Amino acid sequence: MTHSIAVYGASGHTGGFVLAALRARGCTPIPLGRSDATPDTPAALDRALSPAAAVINCAGPFAATATPLINSAIRTGIPYVDVCAEIEATADTLTQYATAPIPVLPATAFFGTLADLLTTTALTRHTASADQRPTEPALPLSTPLTADEVQVAYALSNWHPTPGTRTSGAVSRTRREGRRVRYTNGRLDYHDAPPATETWPFPDAPRPVATDFTMADVVTIPHHIAVPEVRTHMSANAAADVATSTAAPTAQAFLVDVHIRTGATTLRTTATGTDIYAVTAPMAVEAVHRLLTTPHPAGATTAAALFDAPDFLAALAPHITVLR
Repeated sequence: MTHSIAVYGASGHTGGFVLAALRARGCTPIPLGRSDATPDTPAALDRALSPAAAVINCAGPFAATATPLINSAIRTGIPYVDVCAEIEATADTLTQYATAPIPVLPATAFFGTLADLLTTTALTRHTASADQRPTEPALPLSTPLTADEVQVAYALSNWHPTPGTRTSGAVSRTRREGRRVRYTNGRLDYHDAPPATETWPFPDAPRPVATDFTMADVVTIPHHIAVPEVRTHMSANAAADVATSTAAPTAQAFLVDVHIRTGATTLRTTATGTDIYAVTAPMAVEAVHRLLTTPHPAGATTAAALFDAPDFLAALAPHITVLR
């Protein structure tokens, strides 16, 4: 892939990883940022995006940046990808741009995409093995995926959020008026129940997690999988880091453990890697690569829904190792 790709928020922590990942794929990044050099007016954004084949938005809060950039991408006729982890902003993008004339992929990042890819891959393979004989062709992508419940548990060795993550979190809390959120009975549910802790059976060792530590997976997974319950949990040490740490971001080991209940069957899939911010970059860049090299439908959706999820997940090696 040899294209010029605009990166909005290029001077940020994740933006730097995206620039490096694009260069590694032979692309020419066009760094953009919220500064006097790139005023946030429609005409200025259009001029900034006009030389680009696609745009990757790395600048939170996405509640503020997504709409102007998507609208500019529509006017200039290029695909839009972002690394948003904001629940409401991701939901807004998927709803408001469902029929956009360009591909729009929000939450193409560690939170929002990885668990979605793992869930989609596990359900695709399970459905194929249950419904098809070995001599039949592979499960078509149009086959609806269903589950009764998806639970995602994250184990991070530490989590010192970037300034952008903290700002995005503050915006989300303001939008929720301080309430917590979960996905239950097929919808986002805002509530005031106090945080709780339980022990999660991670494959290496059980450890405490903050339950219903809700991330963007509760938007991306049910967007294309018929599932009424999606819960996400965070290792207690990482949840405490987010609440109290003021240290600069450092690379951490991560483990993502997904449990899927479908009828009497429980599926489990687990992935590991290093640095939740660094691993976001190859996800976003792989999405752009696929959008620019193979025709895909327009409109807003998720990476796991638009692409062949097992193949996309395999393409993320060696950044992500799938254990089961």
